[in-house]
Amino acid sequence: MYDFKMNLNEDEISILKGEKGETLAKVMKTIVMYGDTFGADRLVPVSGEYGHLVTSFGLSMMKPVYNLMRELLEAGICSKQKFTVDPRPVDKENVPAGFLKNLVFKYMYSKQNDYEDQLKKMGLMTEDGFTCTCYMEELGNIPKKGEVISWAESSAVVYANSVLGARCNRNSGLIELFGSILGKVPNFGLLTDEGRKATWVIEVKTDELPEAQVLGSAIGMKVMENVPYIKGLEKHLGNDLNNRVRDYLKDMGAATASNGAVGLYHLEGITPEAVEQGESLIKETHQTYVIDESELIRIKDSYKVMWKDLSARPEMCFIGCPHLSLQQLEEWVENIEKRLHIHKNNRVSVPTVLTTSPSVLKEFKKNPHFSKLETMGVGLSYICPLMYMNNPLCAKMPVITNSNKLRTYTTSRYYTDHEILDQITRRH
Repeated sequence: MYDFKMNLNEDEISILKGEKGETLAKVMKTIVMYGDTFGADRLVPVSGEYGHLVTSFGLSMMKPVYNLMRELLEAGICSKQKFTVDPRPVDKENVPAGFLKNLVFKYMYSKQNDYEDQLKKMGLMTEDGFTCTCYMEELGNIPKKGEVISWAESSAVVYANSVLGARCNRNSGLIELFGSILGKVPNFGLLTDEGRKATWVIEVKTDELPEAQVLGSAIGMKVMENVPYIKGLEKHLGNDLNNRVRDYLKDMGAATASNGAVGLYHLEGITPEAVEQGESLIKETHQTYVIDESELIRIKDSYKVMWKDLSARPEMCFIGCPHLSLQQLEEWVENIEKRLHIHKNNRVSVPTVLTTSPSVLKEFKKNPHFSKLETMGVGLSYICPLMYMNNPLCAKMPVITNSNKLRTYTTSRYYTDHEILDQITRRH
């Protein structure tokens, strides 16, 4: 038996000893070793209703994952929670690819159907559960404040911790599944009161509301894995955590998590713990980072462009990484329509895809804005743009995006929302 360091109760020790099966013992050993590595004192119950898995793609090279899932299922082990999972990697109907790219996709994700069958048997919440924004009302995986959850997917974890006030560490793939199987996770880091205190104060001193993606990028690159307490945004966002604010924080948080490793931020006067506890969340030994317009320009100008031809005409545009909300879809359709009118065009000049979760997509199809997409030449899909860009043929394309996460992990080129609108609606 593994020589554990943390305090385990009799039931947990019996599982570790293999008294409930060899396979479950391996799951427990993995979780305990994970906790011991980060100094956890004990295991705590998962109190959230649903889990969220990051591994959603059936890459042919991921045989160990499929073998592990098969071993768990053959042992009669499945998740104690229903769970959602990150987006699917391919959508042939709605995302342009062509014969050669689709051929590569077919090889790359050859295990997709088999793996999705395993996910369903393991406890997938619903067929529509493939999204990085599982916390949208249309899907309903919304943990409550203070609930302990077992999630992976950096953008979802930082949103759950910060905007919802749930508690979750930045787990790696499959650790979150093991936590859901056991119904327990190690108690350390962002699960603890001390671990949720801020070691950085971010003072936002801008005349206008900063671009969410660039602000998040600046914060992430400065504080890395630490917890920031952000001041100054409330004068632009107000103190009401409404849909507009939640969308802003979704995109800002995703950039803090991908351009750094932020798992939690506090926003003065807005996020739940900051409203309740205020500056008592800030450690005395904190550091301060001032962000003004010049700093945001410096950050944006520092982004490297990975295109072979820097002056190439964009061949595709992805909007929605993380997935767009229903309100954001409506706003993008309205803004594209207005900008096309200004440029005296009827259709976008760059093939453009808006991405959103399957549940939001279904709701949006009932919306009068939906019929305008085809007229404007804009696509709508449920895929993960990052997984699309993992195709080596797609990686060679000059792709533009408003997502700092997609820019960070792929060869796509970042533009602000305003710049994206100009790029896709004017004649090239």
